[in-house]
Amino acid sequence: MAVYVGIWALLLALNIQAGSGQMVQMDTSKSGFVGSQVELRCVFSNSNPPVKISQVTWQKLLNGTKQNVAIANPALGVSVLPPFKERVSFKHAAVRHRTPSLEDTTIVFSNLQLSDEAAYICEYTTFPAGNRENMVNLTVYARPMTRMTLTTPTIVARAQKRKMTVATCVSANGKPPSVIKWDTRLKGEATYQETRNQNGTVTVRSNYVVIPSRETHKQKLTCIVTYRNEKITDSVVLNVQYEPEVQIEGFDGNWYLNRQNVQLTCRADANPPVTIYQWKLLNGSLPSNVEIKNNTLFFKGPVTYDLAGTYVCDATNGIGTRTGIVDVNITEKPMAQGPPGGVIGILGGVVAIGLIIGVAVTVVMVHRRQQKTRTETDNDLTDLPPAHKPAPPPPKKKNSDMKGHLTSDDIQVVHLDKEEEMQKLPLQPPYYDMAPSESTPFTDKPNSGHKDCDVQYAELDTAALASSPSPRSSAHTGPGDLVETLGGIQKSL
Repeated sequence: MAVYVGIWALLLALNIQAGSGQMVQMDTSKSGFVGSQVELRCVFSNSNPPVKISQVTWQKLLNGTKQNVAIANPALGVSVLPPFKERVSFKHAAVRHRTPSLEDTTIVFSNLQLSDEAAYICEYTTFPAGNRENMVNLTVYARPMTRMTLTTPTIVARAQKRKMTVATCVSANGKPPSVIKWDTRLKGEATYQETRNQNGTVTVRSNYVVIPSRETHKQKLTCIVTYRNEKITDSVVLNVQYEPEVQIEGFDGNWYLNRQNVQLTCRADANPPVTIYQWKLLNGSLPSNVEIKNNTLFFKGPVTYDLAGTYVCDATNGIGTRTGIVDVNITEKPMAQGPPGGVIGILGGVVAIGLIIGVAVTVVMVHRRQQKTRTETDNDLTDLPPAHKPAPPPPKKKNSDMKGHLTSDDIQVVHLDKEEEMQKLPLQPPYYDMAPSESTPFTDKPNSGHKDCDVQYAELDTAALASSPSPRSSAHTGPGDLVETLGGIQKSL
């Protein structure tokens, strides 16, 4: 009988637990910075009719080990255990009463510490439903301490040109670690180093390395630290000390006899400033009429040949001494003052362009003139005097005229019976109508492939024929043969 009663009680308890719907409501995660305050919410969702809450216990779960933090009991009140006693409290005052309301047992962490990072369990003990619990993860961030410093207050540029660290940027004890970048016009390089501390924070250090020089003086160097979407910047201006850069001004290349008010000035760029200027003249002493004031030589009276020479200025500061040199020459008369160098350069460029264009135009004109000369030469052949130009071609004949034979009027007969008569022949060449026909004594077959414009003209060199007669052949014919042939043609006609 007792067994049946026990089984019935267990089933009743399970039924109440399953059907009651009690729930512990908590956030999944919470976070806060070291030194700040954070709330860990814990609310019990009770049924209707509600169950009885016997006790609420907060526990810290770290590396599998549970540690009690705070306890709330309806009869005994609340209790916060060390080491949380001074920094943990229940949010609602009703929880602290002797007959408290324990549905909301949210706790508040003050002065959060890195050691507080863990998982926290809120457990409700009820009757007859039993225990209900939930858990929240607490993350603690550590805002880093950022600083930027110069390696030394004063950076000295040495002649050896060695690299050195000029500035250091540190983001110390950050969680999570920071990211450091540099913003500057300096040509240098950065080094980075991370150190993990025992409390879980990370220190990031970055050094900026350059070769100190006159150009790096007064340059701005900025360190940019990025931490969880926040940007922290810090800047310094480099103070680089360097030897003087010396230049002598005043000689314009036109110091002539009797010129007045000439002077030489020693200009020096130095850090720290130059404290001593020393003047001297190579291979001699300074002229007697010179006056020295600070960094300037004033030459009293008119210019003479005694002022010529090489002048040297030594400038000294706390870092070292550098020298400037200028050669002074004296002319008898003033030099012609031309236009400024910039104008001369522009004029020179214009002249050069003009010469190039002129050469190109000349080449084009010569080329065109040559073509024109060839054309005029060809045209002059038709403009020769009647005694030296070939006869014009005959007018075009009709097809009916082309079919006829040569007549006696178309042939010019020259009698070359004697050498004296051959030498007295006129220079005008005979004109032959070489128009094709259907049948002529000079062709073996019709010349159907040529037009009436295919005519050639030639002058007969009678003197050559008279002096050197050639033998008879089918290809070459002497003067006598030509006369006989022409005569035979005339007789046949």
